[in-house]
Amino acid sequence: MVVHKLTETTPFFHQPSRPQPEPPQVIRDLLADVGLSINGNQPWDIQIYDEKVYRMILYKGSLGFGVAYMEGLWEAEQLDETFHRLLSADLDRKLKGWARVRLLAEAVRHRIFNLQSQERAFTVAHKHYDIGNDVFEAMLDSSMSYSCAYWERADNLEQAQQHKLDMICRKLALKPGEHLLEIGCGWGGLARYAAEHYGVNVTGITVSKEQQALAQQRCAHLPVEIRLMDYRDLRGQYDKIVSVGMFEHVGPKNYPVYFQKAHDLLKKDGLFLLHTIGNYVTAPNTDAWIDNYIFPNGKIPSAAEIAQAIEDKFILEDWHNFGQDYDRTLMSWWQNFNEAWPTLSAQYGERFYRMWRYYLMCCAGYFRSRQGQLWQLVLSKREKRQVYRSVR
Repeated sequence: MVVHKLTETTPFFHQPSRPQPEPPQVIRDLLADVGLSINGNQPWDIQIYDEKVYRMILYKGSLGFGVAYMEGLWEAEQLDETFHRLLSADLDRKLKGWARVRLLAEAVRHRIFNLQSQERAFTVAHKHYDIGNDVFEAMLDSSMSYSCAYWERADNLEQAQQHKLDMICRKLALKPGEHLLEIGCGWGGLARYAAEHYGVNVTGITVSKEQQALAQQRCAHLPVEIRLMDYRDLRGQYDKIVSVGMFEHVGPKNYPVYFQKAHDLLKKDGLFLLHTIGNYVTAPNTDAWIDNYIFPNGKIPSAAEIAQAIEDKFILEDWHNFGQDYDRTLMSWWQNFNEAWPTLSAQYGERFYRMWRYYLMCCAGYFRSRQGQLWQLVLSKREKRQVYRSVR
C-alpha cells in the first residue's frame, strides 16, 4: 500500500488560525467506530478550518464533503487512509437527516431517468476526458492506460499496465489478421499494443474528441481505426470485442441494449472481454460528488446486475477479480500527478489540484475498503464450440 503524506510543496488554501468548535453530535456519532477524529493528531484525522463544513456535510452529504475540501475548508495528511476508514465503516449508509433525504432523492433520480441515454453519451467526455491530454499524459504510464493495472508480477506502473494489456490479449486469444473491436478505446493504448504485438486489425470507438485525436496520432502507423461515436451506432461483425473501463458509463437502463449490441457484433466463435469496476453490493445511485465533478451520469454495476444482464445472451467463460490492484494503481497515478504539478499548476490552479487529489484519494479508499472491485469477464456465444481455458 502506498500512503501519500503532505509535503511543504503541497498547495493549501489556508491553515486554521484558531481552535475550531466541536463537531455536531451526529457527526461525532458517525465517526465513533471509525478510528478517526476531528482535529486529532493521527495523519488520517480530519482537520477542520471552517465550521461551515459541518453544515455542508449534514445538508449535502458526500457532495458537501467534497466541495468543502475543494474550497480548502478541511484537510487530512493521509487522505487516502481517511477515505479507507470512512468507507470501511459504510458511513455512506449511515447518513441521517437531510443528507439521507438527498441520498434517497439521488437514488430515485437514477431509477426514473436514463442518465446514460444516447443524447447524454458525450457528457462525460466534455466534463472529464476532454479536460486536457497534458493531465493524463503526466499521470498515466506511457501506454496511457486509464484503468486498473495488474500488479502480480510488476514492480512499477509501467510494467503493471503492460502486463494488463498483454493479459487482455491472451484472454481474448488474439490471432494475426483478426478484427478486434474496442468499445471505449481511450487514448489508443490497448489498440496499439494489440496491433503491434498480436498482429490484429483494430476498430476503436470513443466519445472524446481529445482521446480520438491523440489515439489516431499514436496509432497512425498501424492497422487501427479510431472513430468518434456511441456504441449504439456500431454495425458489422468482429472476431473479438473488448471494453475496458467504459461499462461504468453505460447505466443499468442500458445494460440490455449494450449486451445485445455486443452479441450482435460478435462472430459466433468469438470472445468478448469486459473489464469494469464493480461494487460489492447493488447500489441505487452514484456518489454525488463523483457524479457532479468527475464522471457525470456514471453508475458502477454490481455482480448481480451484470449476471442478470448477460443472461440469455452470453456464456460466462471466466470472471477474474483483482480489485485490490486498483488501490496501488491510483496511488501511482497520484504520485505522478503530484510530481508533475509544478508544470501543470499555471494552467489548472489550486482548486483543480484539490479536486484531483480528492478524486484519486477517495477512489483509492474505495478499493482499499473493498467496496470497490475490478472485474474482467470473458464472454462467448453458445455457438462457440472451442473449449475456453482461463488465463492469468
